Amino acid sequence: MSGLAGTVARVDDEYVEAVLDVVDQIPPGRVMTYGDIAGVVGARLERGGPRQVGAALRVAGAAVPWWRVVNAAGDPPVHKRLEALDVLRAEACPLTEDGRVRLSVARLQK
Repeated sequence: MSGLAGTVARVDDEYVEAVLDVVDQIPPGRVMTYGDIAGVVGARLERGGPRQVGAALRVAGAAVPWWRVVNAAGDPPVHKRLEALDVLRAEACPLTEDGRVRLSVARLQK
């Protein structure tokens, strides 16, 4: 398999639960990148990467503060960008003028 279908196929319940556990611990006003979360989950389960984190959030992310997960450039998910930015602003997360998270200030190191 290739593309998203292959990525989603490799995300099992154990991986999804591990991702949700990490995301649920990100405090208001702070963020982690997909890669940060993949590092934490990978240390525990010895598998996965940023794409698998994204796939896990696509299937079950509504249960956790998904808006606190951004890409390596500090951009929120494209398909929910405006909603994510509204919540991040309400949480006083530091943002740039063009709507990116200031990772140097807001990034939570695990």
